[in-house]
Amino acid sequence: MQQFFDFPITPSFSFESFVPCEGNAAALRFALRIADPADSENLLYLHGPSGSGKTHLLKSIAVGGIPYVSLRDLSAPDQLMTTFSGSVGLVVDDLQAMPDDSGLRGAVWELFNEFHTSGRTIAMAGLYPPRELTNMDDHLTSRLLWGLVARLDTSDDHSRSMILKKVADDRQIRVPDDVVDYILATTSREVGALIESFNRLYRFSMAEKRRITLPLAREVRELVSSGKSI
Repeated sequence: MQQFFDFPITPSFSFESFVPCEGNAAALRFALRIADPADSENLLYLHGPSGSGKTHLLKSIAVGGIPYVSLRDLSAPDQLMTTFSGSVGLVVDDLQAMPDDSGLRGAVWELFNEFHTSGRTIAMAGLYPPRELTNMDDHLTSRLLWGLVARLDTSDDHSRSMILKKVADDRQIRVPDDVVDYILATTSREVGALIESFNRLYRFSMAEKRRITLPLAREVRELVSSGKSI
């Protein structure tokens, strides 16, 4: 039964909150190995489209106190070196966002080499396989292939359905199957767009104090199509 309480939702990046499916099974299995101090594997590279779960897994690995950094947020080599000074692990996301900056490129390679030589945990991710990363040091792209490498792809309907139901569960709502099917059929295959589509429906449901049903989902889509902000 849907109850009208606006519970605050805080994203929880953990292995327990990750939604496993066929398209990310290998990545999840490898990430769990990297996070296990008893496992000898200490190098992981994940790649796949935006919204497929790469960041979720990296942040799950970093839960134990390892800093998490996205190259989208870095502006200087010193910032990167300071962040990982004394860290037991190196977790870096969005390698495809590496700017054409020799200083930053050298800093990433220097850190990788330092952590790999000392046997510390390294987990990295990007949109593309190692060989397709531009502006990266050639030594780094080849070294990434030395460890565990996995692609994530959650674009199939079964995976997207599982993710959508997990988002609904996080809001303590059970969504009818016909609503799930409708959202899947009318939303792009990008997971971020799928979640935002559900969030709009959720917000409208709460504001109007109406249960989430197929007619309500259609009404929200009509409002969005007409340019109304929800």
